[in-house]
Amino acid sequence: MQITSSAVSLTVDDVAASSKFLATHFGFTERMAADGFASLGRDDGAMDVIFLRRGLEVLPEQLRERHASGTIIAFVVDDLDAEHERLRAEGVPITLPLREEPWGERLFMVTDPNGVPYELVQWVAT
Repeated sequence: MQITSSAVSLTVDDVAASSKFLATHFGFTERMAADGFASLGRDDGAMDVIFLRRGLEVLPEQLRERHASGTIIAFVVDDLDAEHERLRAEGVPITLPLREEPWGERLFMVTDPNGVPYELVQWVAT
């Protein structure tokens, strides 16, 4: 098997709100869009993110009414402090304060208008 790209698909109520959040604050661009659908990516090869409107009939029936929950989108960054300050300056609410875990992970979280959590991570030597 050869994997040529990766994506995560999330069902949300307001596709446009999540798409705008990801584009505005994380530099993703909308590559494809239609009613109830948006696919976003980055030129640096980061994972693509797809938003699907909850209830969309193309989804399998057992998934149509589910909302993205229990999933955290994590982005590993080089300068966590700079990203923290940038997002705060842009008015993005920090939903999990900056912290360091005993295993060497520094992180904080923000949440988009649909409740999708984004974790920014920087690994440090322990």
